Amino acid sequence: MKNLGCCSKFLESSKPYFAMISLQFGYAGMNIITKVSLNRGMSHYVLVVYRHAIATAVIAPFALIFERKMQPRITFPVFMQIFVLALLGPVIDQNFYYAGLKFTSPTFSCAMSNMLPAMTFVMAVIFQMEKLDIKKVRCQAKLVGTAVTVAGAMLMTLYKGPVVEMLWSKHIHPRKSFVTDTTGTTDKDWFKGSIFLIIATLAWSSLFVLQTKALKTYKNHQLSLTSLMCFIGTLQAIAVTFVMEHKPSVWAIGWDMNLLAAAYAGIVTSSISYYVQGIVIKKKGPVFATAFSPLMMIIVAIMGSFILAEKIFLGGIVGSVLIVIGLYSVLWGKHKEKMEIDPEEIPEPVKGVQGNGNSMLVVEDIEANEVKLQKAEPAISNFSATAMSMPMALPGLPIKENQEPRA
Repeated sequence: MKNLGCCSKFLESSKPYFAMISLQFGYAGMNIITKVSLNRGMSHYVLVVYRHAIATAVIAPFALIFERKMQPRITFPVFMQIFVLALLGPVIDQNFYYAGLKFTSPTFSCAMSNMLPAMTFVMAVIFQMEKLDIKKVRCQAKLVGTAVTVAGAMLMTLYKGPVVEMLWSKHIHPRKSFVTDTTGTTDKDWFKGSIFLIIATLAWSSLFVLQTKALKTYKNHQLSLTSLMCFIGTLQAIAVTFVMEHKPSVWAIGWDMNLLAAAYAGIVTSSISYYVQGIVIKKKGPVFATAFSPLMMIIVAIMGSFILAEKIFLGGIVGSVLIVIGLYSVLWGKHKEKMEIDPEEIPEPVKGVQGNGNSMLVVEDIEANEVKLQKAEPAISNFSATAMSMPMALPGLPIKENQEPRA
């Protein structure tokens, strides 16, 4: 029985880790499938439309079922917030990300997306949502991490270097339509793709900053907010596609890789990932959830070399290492900041209790003593004067030195 209890406890504590690792595999699959679809000629503008149309169809029913009560009023300022969020996320971020993915490679795109925490920190400082105290180590860590991340991104953008051969790449011969010909990509296209990815990451970080205000209105209706963002983003993406694509044939989609890419991205990375990541963030915090993002880059690098025969360059490897170092430096600073804020939220009865984890035992012991005294009150009614003169431990009052918690 004891072994079963230990196993169940281990499985329960391991759930957030399994969830985030599974989510990184989901994101990696999206990058690979999308790259194959783009290689086969699908327009990334149309892909964005189909992706968010499917995401809306998947998320909206859950919002109607679980969040139909007490819906916030959609005033003009609220509508403009949702409109701008949809423009930044589904339209600008996704279109530029897919364009950058088309000109570069899945591994490169994943590495560049690790700039997100550093860019979000810079945007938060600009809009005075983040206080910056240079004297504190956590602020120095965030600043150094941001600088290292930017340096890694610049290195990946401006320097490709020689091709680094994988041990298994010589023995793999993927289908011709799947191959990513990164060696044939010109430096001009590579640079253009890098700029597109930086713009996409900047749009995504701006969305995180602006979303904080919208979440004040939709604090208990996050599924509704996501549904509205996806729906309005779909309409905006349709308008952009009509402007950028003039051939009706680009809208054609069948039971092929194009449909798989749109459905996979809409269901897995825009629906399931939102739900899973929300649960993990609620349980372990945003720093824990963000810390797994470099794992996606490693998975994509391995899968890309197998499926797409992707060539990995030395500049990409060095830049990726710098970006990951910068990422964890920023996350460490955010973690320290959270640790400084959290102690202020400890309940009043626990304050001032010293010891090695016995504070909850002390509080429970006090409550148990109160119950026992209440039960014994009729029996000692004749001795009320004596009872009143005896010391009692009440919640919120200091504990006497000779009062020890029961083991």
